Amino acid sequence: MSKSFLIFLFLIQYHLVDAQTKTTNEINIGQTTLKYFDEKRDRPLIIELWYPTIDSLKVSDKKYSPFLKEFTVRDAKFHLKKHPLILISHGNGGNRLSLEWLSHILVKNGYVVAAVDHWGNTFDNAIAIEFVKPWERPIDVSFSLNMLLEDPEINAIIENDKIGAIGFSYGGYTALALAGAELDYELLLQFYNTTEGKLEINSIPEFPNLWKELQNPKLIEMMQNIPNVQDKRIKAVFAISPGTARGFNDGRQFKNVKIPVFITGSAADNITPVISYARKYHNLIPHSEYYEFEGMVGHYVMLAEASDHIKKQNPIPFKDHPSVDRHEVHIKASELAVSFFNKKLDLFE
Repeated sequence: MSKSFLIFLFLIQYHLVDAQTKTTNEINIGQTTLKYFDEKRDRPLIIELWYPTIDSLKVSDKKYSPFLKEFTVRDAKFHLKKHPLILISHGNGGNRLSLEWLSHILVKNGYVVAAVDHWGNTFDNAIAIEFVKPWERPIDVSFSLNMLLEDPEINAIIENDKIGAIGFSYGGYTALALAGAELDYELLLQFYNTTEGKLEINSIPEFPNLWKELQNPKLIEMMQNIPNVQDKRIKAVFAISPGTARGFNDGRQFKNVKIPVFITGSAADNITPVISYARKYHNLIPHSEYYEFEGMVGHYVMLAEASDHIKKQNPIPFKDHPSVDRHEVHIKASELAVSFFNKKLDLFE
């Protein structure tokens, strides 16, 4: 990609976003990065926080990105009023910025949003055993929530009784676990020891050939003492193409899920096929709401819209079937999420 073309893209994005900011009058999106360390688990955690601010965009905030997104005001002052909080969990091999587009829309609709990097399970820090320790992810989210609420400045802008969670793929399972879903680890291992299961786990694009990691004695020992990962501070969850459904086959595993749940699936998903994942979860959680994207909409459609250069370099996560408009899918998904949380968290009560 030539330097002149990059400058051209920057100028287009500069004018589009600046114009949009002026029309929305006043509230911009603040963004800051927080770093914590969970000493009990010897685990670093990085959180990206997006929030409403009345600070104006600076020239330094208007940087080119190969992904379509709004400009944000880096380290802006907080908008001093209480807002509902949405916690976000990314998918396998993603990171805290994976659903940044959705975070921006939520902030524009009055929310504070916090997304955590699941250590060892990100694209730039992929550790095999961390891909097969599902209990760590909800604990990451709960620890992150603890840190946010213990910070006086951040706590001052959060409505503590209006907290929701969103998760994509492995993060979709994470959101359901936080709601009270009880994963059967033995059932999960039994499936991955079948021919179909080995093929499925070894075909995960973000870290192929994971099956052998399930035989790790250290992992098997850990699975004998899994903590309770439900977090009752979370009042509603939105699970997008949720993974890890192979560890569920009984509605009783969701007996503790009392809060509102919304699940979305994509008809052409070949990573978490709807019949075995999204629809299965929906059928096992009687009170859950469900929406399925039809046609050739695939698994990775929920990731950011990318430049042609990125699509060429990384076609699996960023290039869709010609019949699919990723932007339109994002609009629909954000409408579903905002409507769900507005209603279930009583945003406008």
